[in-house]
Amino acid sequence: MVLVELLAGFVTSVISQIGYVGIFLLMVLESALIPIPSEVIMPFSGFLVATGEFNLFYVLAAGTIGNLVGSIIAYYIGSRIGRNLVLRYGKYVLIDENHLNLADRWFQKFGDKIVFVSRNLPAVRTYISLPAGISKMNITKFSIYTFIGSIPWNFLLLYVGVILRQNWELLLRYTTILDVIVVISGAAFIVWFLKKRIK
Repeated sequence: MVLVELLAGFVTSVISQIGYVGIFLLMVLESALIPIPSEVIMPFSGFLVATGEFNLFYVLAAGTIGNLVGSIIAYYIGSRIGRNLVLRYGKYVLIDENHLNLADRWFQKFGDKIVFVSRNLPAVRTYISLPAGISKMNITKFSIYTFIGSIPWNFLLLYVGVILRQNWELLLRYTTILDVIVVISGAAFIVWFLKKRIK
C-alpha cells in the first residue's frame, strides 16, 4: 500500500504540473511495462475534469494515445529482444513473470483478438503486447485493437474519477473489487466471442 501511495503522489504531481502531456507520458510508461497504475492516472484526471480544470475528451484522448504508444514500445521489445531477456532484465522495473505467463497463454489460446479484449483486463492488459510482438502479430492490426480496446477501460476509470471528485482516492482501496468485476465481464465477453466463433 505504501508503494501505491508513493506512485499516487508521483502521478498526481506530474499531472498537476504538465497536464495532458503528463497524462500521455504516464500512460505511455504504464503500457511500456513500467508499473505506474492507470487506476491512479485516469481517476485523478477525472477529478480534474469534474473541477473544470480538464476536458474529458482531451483526457481520454491523451490516455488512449499514450496506451497505444506505450504498447507499441512493448510490442517491439517483445519482437526485438524476446521473452528470456525481458524476464532477465524486467525484474528491475517489477515485471511480473506470472502476469507475463498468463498473457502468453491467453495469446496462444485466443489469438490476435485477445489483444482487443485484454485491454480491459487487469494485469494481462499491460503484458499482452509482449507475446504479440514475439509472435510478430501484424502491427497495424495490433495498433487498431490496442487503440479501440483501451477506450472502455480508460473511460471507466475516468468517469469514476468524475463521479467521486475529490474522493477519487477511495478507488485505490477498492481496486481489487473493481478488478474482479472487470475480469468477470471480460470472461463473459470471451465466452460469448468463442461461442459466436464456433457457430
